[in-house]
Amino acid sequence: MTRINLKGLNRTKKKLADGSERIYYYLGKGGPRLEGEPGSPEFIASYHAAVEAQRRIPKDTLQSVIDAFQVSSDFTSLAAKTRADYKKHIKHIETEFGDFPLKAMDDRRTRGEFLAWRDRVGAVSRRQADYRFSVLARMIAWGFNRGLVLTNPCERPGRLYRSTRSESVWSDEDEAAFMEKAPVHLRLALILALWTGQRQGDLLKLTWSAYNGTHIRLKQSKTGARVIIPVGAPLKAALEEAKRKLAEMEEGKPRPLTILATEGGTAWTESGFRASWRKACAKSGVVGVTFHDLRGTAVTRLALSGCSEAEIATITGHSLRDVAAILDAHYLKRDPRLAESAIRKLERRTDSPN
Repeated sequence: MTRINLKGLNRTKKKLADGSERIYYYLGKGGPRLEGEPGSPEFIASYHAAVEAQRRIPKDTLQSVIDAFQVSSDFTSLAAKTRADYKKHIKHIETEFGDFPLKAMDDRRTRGEFLAWRDRVGAVSRRQADYRFSVLARMIAWGFNRGLVLTNPCERPGRLYRSTRSESVWSDEDEAAFMEKAPVHLRLALILALWTGQRQGDLLKLTWSAYNGTHIRLKQSKTGARVIIPVGAPLKAALEEAKRKLAEMEEGKPRPLTILATEGGTAWTESGFRASWRKACAKSGVVGVTFHDLRGTAVTRLALSGCSEAEIATITGHSLRDVAAILDAHYLKRDPRLAESAIRKLERRTDSPN
């Protein structure tokens, strides 16, 4: 058996979800992960492909930073959906700036060139332009922190898009209309979102094992935050009814593992859920609000019920700063009920004896 020395190998031991350990091999500390078992033809081919790819990447261009970022833990630790979104934008960035020389980063005109590109994208979609520029800025900031670029021309660029969703809160009328017209399996999705304040992706993945009759436990895919949510009476009633229907299903028919499921009992895909949700909203006459707005609506309703920002954050998984920002800038919309409550409290204080 011939032993072959492969230069630049780096190995990392990781603990898997089932408790076992696995060793992964990389080309260099920041290089791509190699496929196959060490010594196998697949492993050797993967190694040589990685070496060849490194040779083709000019070390003095932005492409080298882009490629290094994509194999770093800063990128690989992102949620799968976030990585997929990043990759879409990275393709555009590579086309536009992949061959941009790193030595030009400290030229004052570079910032202007990057911003001019963002403005061109913004002519089509300001929101997409901000997102795409933020991906570029994050990669350059990553390279700057590691000494790969000497200056960061993308710091504090401001934003093109300004959210106007201060009115985008589900009203009681919206909820009532949806509950009257939408199919039962989508009504459960509405109640679950309003009483947990969780993101659509996390709710679609939520399994029955996460519900113990009194609480729902989940780990948020975007932030990794673990939340334990007490189940309110309306949500408990909806969940128990759904469980009862599961128990009554015909013998031999597969039972869904996820709490939210299609009429056929299968787990939702995100695109399938969005399409069905749009149809249900149209049928119900609900306009101007989205499923995502249910998260902010939950925050708003908790605040109007007298919950503190800390209490709200414990349920929704937001940081305290994010809860405050949501209430101040996006969702609370200076609700007149708060003004009424404030005046009543002041009256009680004035009328009370000293």
